[in-house]
Amino acid sequence: MTISREIRLASRPVGVPAAANFELATRELPAPGPGEVLVENKWMSVDPYMRGRMYDRPSYVPPFAIGEALQGGALGVVTASNSDALKVGDVVSSMFGWREAFVAPAAALQKLDVPPGVPLQAFLGVLGMPGLTAWAGLTQIGKPKPGDTVFVSGAAGAVGSIVAQVAKLKGCTVVASAGSDDKCDWLRSLGIDHVINYRTCGNLLAAVQAAAPKGIDVYFDNVGGEHLEVAIEVARPFARLVECGMIASYNDTEPTPGPRNIIQVVGKSLTMRGFIVIEFQGLQAEFAAEVGSWIASGQLKWQDTVMEGIENAPAAFIGLFEGKNTGKMVVKL
Repeated sequence: MTISREIRLASRPVGVPAAANFELATRELPAPGPGEVLVENKWMSVDPYMRGRMYDRPSYVPPFAIGEALQGGALGVVTASNSDALKVGDVVSSMFGWREAFVAPAAALQKLDVPPGVPLQAFLGVLGMPGLTAWAGLTQIGKPKPGDTVFVSGAAGAVGSIVAQVAKLKGCTVVASAGSDDKCDWLRSLGIDHVINYRTCGNLLAAVQAAAPKGIDVYFDNVGGEHLEVAIEVARPFARLVECGMIASYNDTEPTPGPRNIIQVVGKSLTMRGFIVIEFQGLQAEFAAEVGSWIASGQLKWQDTVMEGIENAPAAFIGLFEGKNTGKMVVKL
């Protein structure tokens, strides 16, 4: 038997998740059966969308079950195989995160070919789900044109930091918001045109108006709340609002009031569209080719915030809501 530690959902959070909502447990894993492999995880992801799966309510994916291991993106190495599709030593991507090891059918895993010089954890960030989210949401919904002004909220996060850079590479002027001076400095080092610390700027609307006096053409929303209201206020006619996430409301215990100026969506002929990244899975090859070329040329940069050990996975997840990550938050196992 292989012994694996895992993180289980002990109770459903009310408001901001707490350590008591999680449980560290041990599981014995059998040898792989026919068509199965044993995988030792090396990296796992924590992502804001996981908060939604902690509610017991219908959604686009089933909720996490109390007393069961959580799920999420993970990267690992095959250590035993009973399948012709994968051999020992193969590197694989899976949704069997939040655990040190697992047995699963080879068909449920994706074999990865990791380019030289690219760290493995990049496949949980810039070359993984957050990267595809950023690239597809901006290019397919935002449809930026050279000369457009793009406003990105949560721009120092895993998705926002890629959006801001892709918009620059597409010839746009970029206004970005983040929640600390260090995060703002990092965004400036990436060449972002206007960076706003929304915690210290005093008046977010005035700050965005000063950065984009002629208004914005695209808003990429990772935050919601006040940021969305500001974006509607400064949007030019026919602007596109890309609704990727609203982390400001994920832990609300009461319904959040909608933007007070939502009526401007009509008068300005705004397009406002939410999306889930799985609808763009068919663009994976195009995404990998374009983003991979930017990485190879040094035009696209990223940063990871790393915590170590399965026992620290809950703290890494909670840290997402406390602004403790710059770039992608990952856990090294």
